[in-house]
Amino acid sequence: MRRALSWLLVLLMALLAGCEDHTPRDPGAGFAGLGAEAGGFRQATPGTPLRFPEDHGPHPDYRLEWWYLTANLEDESGEPLGVQWTLFRQAQLPPAARPETSGPWAADQLWMAHMAVSQGETHRVAERFARGGSRESDPVRDQAGVTAAPFRAWLDDWSMASRVGDSDRDALSQLELAATAEHDGAHFGYRLSLDAEGPLVRHGENGFSQKSADGQGSIYLSQPFYRVSGEVTLDGEPRRVTGRAWLDREWSSQLLGPDQAGWDWFSLHLADGHRLMAFRLRGGGEGGEGGDDYLSGSWITPEGETTPLEDDALALTPLATSTVAGRTLPTRWRLQLPDHDLDLTVEAPHADRWMATTVSYWEGEVNVFDHASGAPRGRGYLEMTGY
Repeated sequence: MRRALSWLLVLLMALLAGCEDHTPRDPGAGFAGLGAEAGGFRQATPGTPLRFPEDHGPHPDYRLEWWYLTANLEDESGEPLGVQWTLFRQAQLPPAARPETSGPWAADQLWMAHMAVSQGETHRVAERFARGGSRESDPVRDQAGVTAAPFRAWLDDWSMASRVGDSDRDALSQLELAATAEHDGAHFGYRLSLDAEGPLVRHGENGFSQKSADGQGSIYLSQPFYRVSGEVTLDGEPRRVTGRAWLDREWSSQLLGPDQAGWDWFSLHLADGHRLMAFRLRGGGEGGEGGDDYLSGSWITPEGETTPLEDDALALTPLATSTVAGRTLPTRWRLQLPDHDLDLTVEAPHADRWMATTVSYWEGEVNVFDHASGAPRGRGYLEMTGY
C-alpha cells in the first residue's frame, strides 16, 4: 500500500495558513485527511495502464506519491541494522487550477524526504522539505525532484539513483542510495548499492491496490528483491554492511476512505525466498465477523510470481503492545495465510522506533518466527500510523 503519509497534507495546510506549528493535536489527525475528496486530481483506478521507465518518474496530476525504501542489514560483526529512505511528493493544486506562469514562484508541488538508521537501542531520524513545479525535474536546477530516464530521486544531497546503463533493463534493478545527517554533532547515514535479484512486482489488480470496501486505492508497485552492500555510519562510526532491501512505489489522489485513520503495514523477507506484503487499514471494511478493518496483501514467490491476498486469505492479529512516545502500539503480531499453511509471529526486537518527524509515526525492523515452534522464518519492516 505504502503509504501516503498525510503529514504532507498537514504541511500544505500549515504553509498556506502561515502556521509554524505543523504538529497535529490529535495523534490520528495527521492521517484523516487522506480520506478527503480529491476533486480535480487524477484518480487511481483498476485498469490504469503502466509504462516504464515513465512510471518510475513523478505523476504530478495525482495528489500523492512516494519512493520508499527500507533495508534489513548486518554489519561485519553480524549485528543487525535497519535503514529507511523516503521521498514524498504532494500536489498543492489540481491540474486545472495551477497558474500558467513558470519559475521559482510557481511551485505547485511539495517534497519531503525522511531517512533513518537504527541499531539496537539507537534510532536516528532526519527529515527535509522542498517545493517545486509540475514541469520536468532538473537535477542541476531543482532542490528536489525525480527523473525517470535516467532514474534519479533526490532532495538536496540525499539521492537514490539508477546504476543501470542498458536501456533494456529496468531502471530500478540497480540503485545507488546516499544520505547523511547529523545528531548531537555526530554524523549518521549511508551509501548503499542495491542489486535486484527478481522482477518488479505489481500489487492488487495489475498494480491497482484497493484500500477500502468503497473502492478507492492507489497504483502500487514494489521491488522486494534487492541485495544490499555498502557502508552505514552511525554516531560518526562507519561500518560495512550487507543485507536485503524493499522499495515501494505508490501514487494516488484519495488513498483512504473518510472513516479510515491509520494502518499497520508489513514487508517481510522470508528465509525460504518468498516475500510477503500485508496491511491492515483500521476502518473501511465490510464489517461482519471480520470486523471493520480492511486487509490486503501480496504473496510473492522467489521468482516474482504474485498472488493477491484478500478477504479470508489473510489474518493480522495484535498479540502484545508497547508504550512508545506516549502511545500504545502493537509491536508483536500473529500473521496467518491459511491457503499457504503459514502461521507466523512478527515481532519488533526494539520497540522504540518512533519517527519524531513533522507528523510522527512508527517504523522499524521486525523478526519473523513460526508461531507454533518459534523457529526463525525471516526479517522485515513494520510501519504503523494514526496511533
